[in-house]
Amino acid sequence: MKVIVTKDYDSMSREAAAIVRKEIEKKRDIVLGLATGSTPIGMYNELIRMHKEEGLDFSSVVSFNLDEYVGIDYNDPNSYHYYMNVNLFDYINIDKNNVHIPDGNSKNIEESCRVYDKLIDEKGGIDLQILGIGANGHIGFNEPEEELNVGTSIVNLTPRTIKDNSRFFKSIDDVPTKAITMGIGTIMKAKKIILLASGKNKSEAIKKLVEGKKITTKLPASVLLLHPDVTVIVDEEAYGINK
Repeated sequence: MKVIVTKDYDSMSREAAAIVRKEIEKKRDIVLGLATGSTPIGMYNELIRMHKEEGLDFSSVVSFNLDEYVGIDYNDPNSYHYYMNVNLFDYINIDKNNVHIPDGNSKNIEESCRVYDKLIDEKGGIDLQILGIGANGHIGFNEPEEELNVGTSIVNLTPRTIKDNSRFFKSIDDVPTKAITMGIGTIMKAKKIILLASGKNKSEAIKKLVEGKKITTKLPASVLLLHPDVTVIVDEEAYGINK
């Protein structure tokens, strides 16, 4: 596991975008695994800039998102379909037919999860997976539990995650309690992984991850210690460096 500590959020975002750019330029039809939340927005903004000002080409890129809430309309500003459009897809030349996001409104969610993993395999697997990390150590929406799902699955969100995500909603009561997420096995099949973290509220989880010597389902991110190509990019606050 490689750890890159940057001065601040903007530096973290630029560092991550530079890696993504390098991988796209190496393989034009790269399969990207994409994350949502507040952390990757700066990286997406930098990728948009690279596209508009420097011609970074997304026309052959294929993407799969980590997760989506269950039971939320695609056009709802809090859905991850909406998030990806307004934070990235609407501003680059990606083919929307190459964009894949879990279907939280499927009539048969279990089947749609199985199809999602099958489609990833059919595309040759994820070449580069972007991850954030929850304050409780979750990746995707794989929450700390006694057991973790291998494949893409429907999960119950923990009270802490619901509270953390309530800042995006009018009320905590509006936050969905269930989500679809790539499973740990799906994530671990990615050829290369970048994990991003920013801010003091992530420092405890990052400390446990980068100093970890054991794998535990109580810290789902700890499974990344087994992956051969993980880069953790954090700002000083997330790394626990006091300013």
